[in-house]
Amino acid sequence: MGALVLTMSACGGGETQRTAADGGTFRFGLTEPAAIDPGLASETTGLIVSEVLFSGLYRVNPKGELEPRLATSASTNDDCTQWKFTIKGGTKFTNGETVDAESLIRGWNRTVSPALASDVSYHLDGIKGYEKVRSGKAKRMSGLTAPDATSLRVDLSASDCEFDKKTAHTAFSPIPEAAAKSDKEFADLPIGNGPFKMAGKWDHNKKISLVRNDAYGLKKAKLGGIDITLVNSQSMFDLEYQGFQTGIFDYAHVPPGQLSKAEAQYKPAGKWMSQDVNGMNYLLPITDQGPLKSRDARLAISYAIDRQAITKGLYKGYQRPASSIVPPALPKSYQDGLCTSCLKQDAAKAKAHAKKAGLKPGDELSLVFNTGVGHDQWIQAAAKQIEDTLGLKVKVKGTTFTEGLEKEQSAEATGLFRYSWGADYPTPDNYLYPLLHSNSIAKDKSGKVMGDNRSRYHNPEFDELVERGRATKDEKKRIAVYKQAEKVAMDDMALIPTFQRSEYRLADKKKFAGLDVLSFGESPYFEGIELRK
Repeated sequence: MGALVLTMSACGGGETQRTAADGGTFRFGLTEPAAIDPGLASETTGLIVSEVLFSGLYRVNPKGELEPRLATSASTNDDCTQWKFTIKGGTKFTNGETVDAESLIRGWNRTVSPALASDVSYHLDGIKGYEKVRSGKAKRMSGLTAPDATSLRVDLSASDCEFDKKTAHTAFSPIPEAAAKSDKEFADLPIGNGPFKMAGKWDHNKKISLVRNDAYGLKKAKLGGIDITLVNSQSMFDLEYQGFQTGIFDYAHVPPGQLSKAEAQYKPAGKWMSQDVNGMNYLLPITDQGPLKSRDARLAISYAIDRQAITKGLYKGYQRPASSIVPPALPKSYQDGLCTSCLKQDAAKAKAHAKKAGLKPGDELSLVFNTGVGHDQWIQAAAKQIEDTLGLKVKVKGTTFTEGLEKEQSAEATGLFRYSWGADYPTPDNYLYPLLHSNSIAKDKSGKVMGDNRSRYHNPEFDELVERGRATKDEKKRIAVYKQAEKVAMDDMALIPTFQRSEYRLADKKKFAGLDVLSFGESPYFEGIELRK
């Protein structure tokens, strides 16, 4: 560990280290992202970077509210099949190209294009012409038009009264013409229009350095730069924690076993951060093949896990059991206790459901999780509870984050995966549609899952309810329909809720002001951070 910390120290400063005069540099560690290209970024680490390199129509603020970026106005027709956006004029990409309606259309079509093969293109699948572009039969979605440079019209194939919220995802970012020259070059050195820009190429498995975009056409960042050290290690949280203690990092995760000690040490010093975020933790069951294909098998697993024992014994109350798919961070939509098998371990019910499913003692069950970021102990605990209750042989496999994603997507995937979700925009649709709607499976020719419905859950009744919710303009009625859809999926145990997402961080608040944990992710809201004078 000491050698790795020395390596991080070498990566953490360098040519982008800034002084108080120009805003200072904010330093922290991350695991290697799968992608920072806005059309490809799908996991937290990649989105942390792409969200500050690009500005789309909207962004979600730390309060979970939708805030305009490029959009100056938005309107829809009576049945929500057409949206019109007015765009702020006069802003530029960092290479000098103009940001206009056409650059948004270019970016959206690029996200959907088969050449990019994006896992997050489904966010745009309601736009007319999506399927033709996705299949390679067309280059532009017919539902996108630009009457002039600051006007964007979007025609949808079905009603979606929350389409404006979805545009907060980086998949909807504008893209300069230069991006079309080389997706590979753009992947390592994105040309954006956000509050920060790349200080140089992404140095894979070592660092990503950003500097303030002083030509940013919206509200400029106050920080001079951001230095991100990339470490793929089974002890990532420990390395971050040690890096904070030694002054290498200004911000860090806290290892689960250190939470009590860290709070006692750093809270009096004003360096402790805690927040319930808009996300949820699950065990992801593969529902189309293997031992968890049946509802009864999935119920058996859920009843076998003692969430309360894990939260009290391992987490010492710093995490709380989950009993729904949609989290309490969306209070109007939250249905506490919806997952009855989550409320209390019940060995008798677990065994009864296992018997119905044909699960027998000695049968093997795969459980894959990503190591080094605080999941090792609770995964081992849950695996033992399943073994002790049902007599199954749980084969626990630790992987890197990227390898775990590949295994989830594989056509041969079976069993269980550790899974978590942080919302991209403030609506239950952002849980129900990407995680569980049939359209979000999106298998390619090899059978690889390209969407975020990694469980391969398919239920026409659920799909119809989600689509009906999207078409309901009245918010109260829309949420009621979404609640019905969530109940259908929960009755099917399409996902197995484990713990709500409470995030704990250490942050140097004496050095920096404006530190907030972003409610829709795990990073600070960088635009609000300021070096104290």
